[in-house]
Order: sequence, then C-alpha cells, then structure tokens
Amino acid sequence: MELTGKTALVTGAAGGIGSAIAAALVQAGAHVLAVDRDADSAARLAQTLGASCEAMVADLSDAEAVRVLAHTAEAKRGAIDILVNNAGILSPNKLATTTLEEWHRLMAINLDAALLLTQAAMPGMIAKRWGRVINIASYAWKSGGLTAGTAYAVSKAALVGLTYSTARELAPKGVTANAIAPAYVVSPMIMEQLSEEDRNRQLAAIPVGRLCEPEEVAHTVRFLASPLSGFMTGVVIDMNGGLQFG
Repeated sequence: MELTGKTALVTGAAGGIGSAIAAALVQAGAHVLAVDRDADSAARLAQTLGASCEAMVADLSDAEAVRVLAHTAEAKRGAIDILVNNAGILSPNKLATTTLEEWHRLMAINLDAALLLTQAAMPGMIAKRWGRVINIASYAWKSGGLTAGTAYAVSKAALVGLTYSTARELAPKGVTANAIAPAYVVSPMIMEQLSEEDRNRQLAAIPVGRLCEPEEVAHTVRFLASPLSGFMTGVVIDMNGGLQFG
C-alpha cells in the first residue's frame, strides 16, 4: 500500500481508462476523488470502490467550474498529492472540417482543465515537497492523429508540452510531472467514436495484434504515482504495441 495517506484526483474517472486508474490507486492505498461530468456514473464508481473513493461532478469545459472543483477538493481532503489529468474528448474531424467551436471545446477539456488543475494543486504539493502530476496524452500527439482529428492530436501534443514545462519548473520542489501516450485503448471513446473500418485498420497495424487494455494504462499510472518513480520527470511513456515501428 505504497500510497497510503495520499490523496489522488482523477478526471474522467467514470470512463474506461479513468475507472481503471481510480481502482489501481485505491488498491495502492490512496484516497481517490473521482471526477466526472456524469454524476450517476461517478457515483456508481465510488460505490464500487468503497470508502476510499469519493465522486465529484464537474464540467471541465467550464474554466470557472474547474476552479470550483479544485477549491472543493482541497476543502474535502487538503492538498492533492497525485493529480491525474485523464479527461478528454475525441473528434475525428481533420484540418479542413475542424471548426473553431470544436477546436475551443477540445482545448478546454483536453488541455485547459489540466493547466488549471495543475496550477491549483501546485501550492500543496510544493508545501509538502512531494507531488505527482500525471497527464494522459495519446500516441496522436506525435503521429498526426492517424484516425483521430486535428484538434484532438494538437490538444494532446500541447498536453505533452505542458508536461515538460511542469516537470522543468517543479522538479527542484519535489514534484514530478510525466505523461502516458497510449494508442487505441479499449474504451467507449475508441469503440464508439471510431468506425469499424478505422478500428480494424488500426488493429491490423499494431504489431502486438491487439488494443491496449485500460488496466495497462492504470498500472503505469500507479507506478508513476509511487515513491519509486521519484527520479522520473518530464517523461512520456509510449504504450503503442509497436505501432510506431509499423
């Protein structure tokens, strides 16, 4: 139970990847604040994971709602020790069909919320001289998106940039910042928003012959949150099944 006494805030916690992350952190001994826009799904997750998980509801596309979330989380548990910026939305629209409205919405959820929550968590982490910021990026950040759209790919590339900047600034203060870049995780976002043709084409291109499982991402989050990861910061962990060599 290497995270006993630590508080973790996980966004997008009721989704496939988020719920696996929340479960892994609870198993490691952390108290998890599970944030999702779907109140019912967040409540079910908290009920499943027990007293070490609390549901919180927020619309991460609203900057003021994100600030309120951060304030409420601190009021509940004090400083956040582990911040997992997992929430994200996907769009398949490429350059010519990406609207400014869509662009702004993706950036608000996929990037702006991560910035605001990192800013909010920083003071408590610095005061303790211990903290973990873990950003869930995507292989799309360096692949141009493949089946993902332009706004999504750019938002994930920017999230990696935020990870690097956070790591550089906070390393002397005992806080690490790392990112995980999975390719095609078995999740509703992938299974429902990509066409069967796109899914089959990408599956054929992955050398290991399968999609990534949410629990594999969660295992990596648990490692990055652990005390034994303290010498790793500013790292992007690729989880792509060899896709980059295809």
